[in-house]
Amino acid sequence: MEIILFGLLGVMLVFMFVNTRKRQKQMKEQQEEKATKTVPGVKVLLQGGLYGTVVSYDPVDLDKPAQIEIAPGVVIEVHSQAILRLVEETPEGDVVVDAPDSDVIVDAPATDVDAAPARERTDDIESIKVETPEETKARLERNDEN
Repeated sequence: MEIILFGLLGVMLVFMFVNTRKRQKQMKEQQEEKATKTVPGVKVLLQGGLYGTVVSYDPVDLDKPAQIEIAPGVVIEVHSQAILRLVEETPEGDVVVDAPDSDVIVDAPATDVDAAPARERTDDIESIKVETPEETKARLERNDEN
């Protein structure tokens, strides 16, 4: 009976080892493909759910941060492995996520931020009061006393 259990355990370990190696090989191929396709001007999806356009990316040195433009004139630096997927836009304005196992099309409606007058957009901003650290500490102490 013990021999059968050890044999079953051995078969399971071999199966796990073979599947792990196969998955690692697939992941490495996907990373290499993503590195070759990630060039300046390509739209990408970041790990945090932000969409942006690649400004600079070094596929050789993955420790060097990639620069991604998330809005006109707004460039952020992210770790190169924070780039989750490459995306492409269809002529209809939809965004297609370029993933090997995904045929998902996400509707991305175009919004025109500049359509609203500047006065309407800044009314709420003028009413916001920014606290200094001392004011925040005093407010929190008052709340603790109550």
